[in-house]
Amino acid sequence: MNPLELAGAEPGPAFTVTLDGRAVAALPGQTVAAALWTAGITSWRTTRGSGRPRGVLCGIGVRFDCLVTVNDRPNQRACLVPVRPGDTIRTQEGNGHGD
Repeated sequence: MNPLELAGAEPGPAFTVTLDGRAVAALPGQTVAAALWTAGITSWRTTRGSGRPRGVLCGIGVRFDCLVTVNDRPNQRACLVPVRPGDTIRTQEGNGHGD
C-alpha cells in the first residue's frame, strides 16, 4: 500500500524555484536538497581549491557538503532549509565568500 494513502497525506500544489536560473519544481514541505534531488540534481557546490562537486552527504545537517546560496544568503545547508515559492538558489563555490 502507498504510505501517502495510509497517512491520508496530500502535498499542496507544486511551485517553482530556480537553481542558477533553471526552473525547478518543488512541493510544500520539501527541503532545498529534496527538491533538487527530485529534479535529478545531485551536486550544487564545489570544493574550494580543487573544485570537486558536492551535494548531500549526511542529510541531517551535521556535515557541510550540501552548502548552497539561497536568496543571496551563502552557506545554507540544503538538507535543512525548507524550500519556499520563488526561492533563488545558486550553486556555491567553496565557502561562498569568494576567498
